[in-house]
Amino acid sequence: MRAWFAGLPFIVLLMGIGALSMLPVSVHAYLVRDLPTARIFLYSSLIFLVLFAMIAVATANRVVRRQGRSHLLSLLAAYTLLPLMLAFPLYEAIGNTDFLSAYVEMVSSFTTTGASFFERGRLQPSLHLWRAQVGWMGGFFVWVTAVAVFAPLNLGGFEVGSSSEIGQGALPASQIRGVADTSVRLRKFAVLLFPVYAGLTLLLWILLLSAGDPPLVALAHAMAILSTSGISPVGGLAGSTSGVLGEGMMLLFLVFALSRVTFSKWERPEGLRSVWTDPELRIGLAIVAAVPVLLFLRHWVFAAGDDVGLADGLFGLWGGFFTALSFLTTTGFRSAGWDEAQLWSGLQTPGLVLMGLAVFGGGIATTAGGVKLFRLYALYKHGQREMEKLVQPSSVGGSGQRARHIRRQGAYSAWIFFMLFALSICAVTTALSLTGLRFEEALVLTVAALSTTGPLTQIAMETPIDLLILSPAAKLIFTAAMVIGRLETLAIIALMNPTFWRS
Repeated sequence: MRAWFAGLPFIVLLMGIGALSMLPVSVHAYLVRDLPTARIFLYSSLIFLVLFAMIAVATANRVVRRQGRSHLLSLLAAYTLLPLMLAFPLYEAIGNTDFLSAYVEMVSSFTTTGASFFERGRLQPSLHLWRAQVGWMGGFFVWVTAVAVFAPLNLGGFEVGSSSEIGQGALPASQIRGVADTSVRLRKFAVLLFPVYAGLTLLLWILLLSAGDPPLVALAHAMAILSTSGISPVGGLAGSTSGVLGEGMMLLFLVFALSRVTFSKWERPEGLRSVWTDPELRIGLAIVAAVPVLLFLRHWVFAAGDDVGLADGLFGLWGGFFTALSFLTTTGFRSAGWDEAQLWSGLQTPGLVLMGLAVFGGGIATTAGGVKLFRLYALYKHGQREMEKLVQPSSVGGSGQRARHIRRQGAYSAWIFFMLFALSICAVTTALSLTGLRFEEALVLTVAALSTTGPLTQIAMETPIDLLILSPAAKLIFTAAMVIGRLETLAIIALMNPTFWRS
């Protein structure tokens, strides 16, 4: 039986997992005496489990010739087709909405974007749990597929440090020996990573409960932090009761989105020393430290900001630090001290700072979106080397073969991705503008979708963007941008490459 399930197509297995995931929400709705919602999720789970069984029997003996291509297509199908199933109970439970809005909501949750198309008061507590749970599952899905699918195909940021060409593999032979088949890698890394992912979520949930958050809020925020989805049943940390203590606890867990060496022991050849020497973690912490300090110093340098006390200024410094890390990891939670940071610095356009942080993104093979810190590191090292050559044109760069590769081919790959990301921003912004949106709204929606940082739509502008009133065309464009932002443009281009389809 185990071998039979293992032989099923990847998208079919995801369908079965999605159907089973509706049962905990049904139980929660029953416990809070929301019986209509409990019945909807129970019946939806049973219907889709029957459909899963029928499709599984029909596709059990299907032979996949090229595993990499098949699973890359399955990723595309997972982000576009699977939300159709996940949106069904949400659509039925809300009742007075259109299916397109429910579908886009589920795409937003599963891609860990976290942009909500419904007002908080319009959703029952169990529906908030469903959104947070889908986002949490999407975060784990990103974790597993990054190391099991993108790494062997040399995509998702792995191409920067690999000597192989894009689409030909980035993992060394010693790391993939015995697990060369993509399905085997998916099972192996799912088993390895799920205890870590679930354990960290459980630990943060307990900590937030002890800090004073209600159970549902604590669980949703714990899921949102580990998956970097930013989904909250109370509109973010402003509605939380854990205060600065809860923010401090969340801060510790946001570090896992900066670098994969924080949770993958096979990525630490030198033990714990590898954590401190990891370039992604160091450049991420440098950015997070620089942003609040610059905002803090701006008060004196430019004589800007309101005349607030030193204690308020320090509270604003903390708010800037937490918010910078939150948006750099594409989570999108805003600290209670962020308003103080804005008042202290006198910055009139904080949305630009947050959008820039979201574009930078977190580490590769993490739940964060954006451009990724490893690509920033490659461009930084290349620029550093070019400046050295200006002073000493005949000098020879050292630091080993891998460092030389990152400064040359790695920086070249990173620059190509930056250009593709910039072109994607231009294309999506133009498309959204053609639907009738103002340029500022179109730009914020584009950056929020491509960087998978949905809370930008509520924070980056003075007036939050009402996503529910978007036209159907704008919603579909926003959906496509979220999928592109999560899969990345290089993966989309790889799917379009004719040689990728040849046997």
